[in-house]
Amino acid sequence: MYTYWGDWHYQSVFGPQRSSFISPAQSAKNAGILFTIHHHSPVTPPDLMTGLYAAVNRITRSGMVLGSGGRISVWDALKAITINAAYQYHEEKNKGSLEIGKLADLVILNQNTLTIDPLKLRDIIVVETIKEGKSVFKRDLEHPLNDH
Repeated sequence: MYTYWGDWHYQSVFGPQRSSFISPAQSAKNAGILFTIHHHSPVTPPDLMTGLYAAVNRITRSGMVLGSGGRISVWDALKAITINAAYQYHEEKNKGSLEIGKLADLVILNQNTLTIDPLKLRDIIVVETIKEGKSVFKRDLEHPLNDH
């Protein structure tokens, strides 16, 4: 993920040209390849909002843009996390989109990922997580210590 490892790849491992082509989501899209976005827990935190931010902005910890031509839209990044991931696991009949008969796995966010400034995607808060139609996590925005 560019946010965590981009500077290291750029400076110590691959150099400018090769590191700018790490995780080439836009190139994959241009070639008609379905791609996914994921995290490498426990190496990186299990935080797909940062993954979304990274794929859309490609900004490293130091603030450098690493391969601007590889940036994808928020919509494409959301598809990579949802329907494309379900397809990759051969679970697209049960997961990945909201349709009658599919498992209701989703998150409710405090802001709209499609309208917020892409540089603020990491600031979005998961308010609730629903797994198979049942709430499994709910954040109390007024009293954060009461999350359940």
